[in-house]
Amino acid sequence: MHELGIRFAGLLRAGDLVVLDGPLGAGKTTLSRGIGEGLGIRGPVTSPTFVLARTHPSLVGGPPLVHVDAYRLGSALELDDLDIDFERSVVVVEWGNGMLDGVADAWYEVRLERPTDVRRVRIERRAAPEA
Repeated sequence: MHELGIRFAGLLRAGDLVVLDGPLGAGKTTLSRGIGEGLGIRGPVTSPTFVLARTHPSLVGGPPLVHVDAYRLGSALELDDLDIDFERSVVVVEWGNGMLDGVADAWYEVRLERPTDVRRVRIERRAAPEA
């Protein structure tokens, strides 16, 4: 997961939103840690469960990484209340499935599965339905 995150980070730019979904222990935070390393950010990427969101500035002149844990959030409005700079950051949201109404026009949806000892990862580029 870590290595995949490093490689995936090479595709990400400021304004990109990545939504991670999968069961507990599937590798969401490990993937986030790899994305952070690939982006060249400051500080260790750890689970933001108790702070909800943590911003990691870039050490290489790139966009910061905003790492969000939406597990305890009830709606997209609560995600929006975190006052995240979506336009100038790469935002990774763990447990963010269903939290995007009105927050973003497009995002990467990453589904992590671990039905056995082998992990499966599906990455799709999504867009909000047009009104």
